[in-house]
Amino acid sequence: VCSWLPRDHEATACRLAGEIDEAVSAFIRGQGIICLLLGAFYAVGLTLVGLNYGAAIGIATGLMGFVPVVGWLVGTLVALTVALSQFGLVPLALAKVLAVMVAGTAIETAVLSPKLVGARIGLHPVWLIFALFAFSYLLGLLGALIAVPLAAATGVLVRHALSVYLKSEVYRGTAPAEPGGPR
Repeated sequence: VCSWLPRDHEATACRLAGEIDEAVSAFIRGQGIICLLLGAFYAVGLTLVGLNYGAAIGIATGLMGFVPVVGWLVGTLVALTVALSQFGLVPLALAKVLAVMVAGTAIETAVLSPKLVGARIGLHPVWLIFALFAFSYLLGLLGALIAVPLAAATGVLVRHALSVYLKSEVYRGTAPAEPGGPR
């Protein structure tokens, strides 16, 4: 594809495409690691709580965590449903299951995602949250899936545009002074 680009812009376009590829790849690898860690956390936590099928529910919830919010929500609903059928309306048992699920999402949000995804793709966590919110609102589940990769690609392009601007005569002010001097 790079050979099809105008010769004057080939190097820049190919470099930007490479940076976008690196950012999206870092997101996918980071999110995959997060899913595996969360699956293990949920599986161990739910098993320790004594939930039937806790390991299977935990692993499935972790793997579904690739889709932000949706995976956790589905896993939590399944875990609470199994807890209700197993323990009945025992508040302590339901609270333990809910505590494991909330702890997992808190660990993901506060530690894992910023360290394993945000830092690698070069976006501030606030931008990641905004991207998830905006794309989820506009496109639903599909938006939640594509929000972070699109935000990462946009971040690469914005950083490039800023770099070009900061090197330009418009920013540096090397244009000749207007006749008559400043007013």
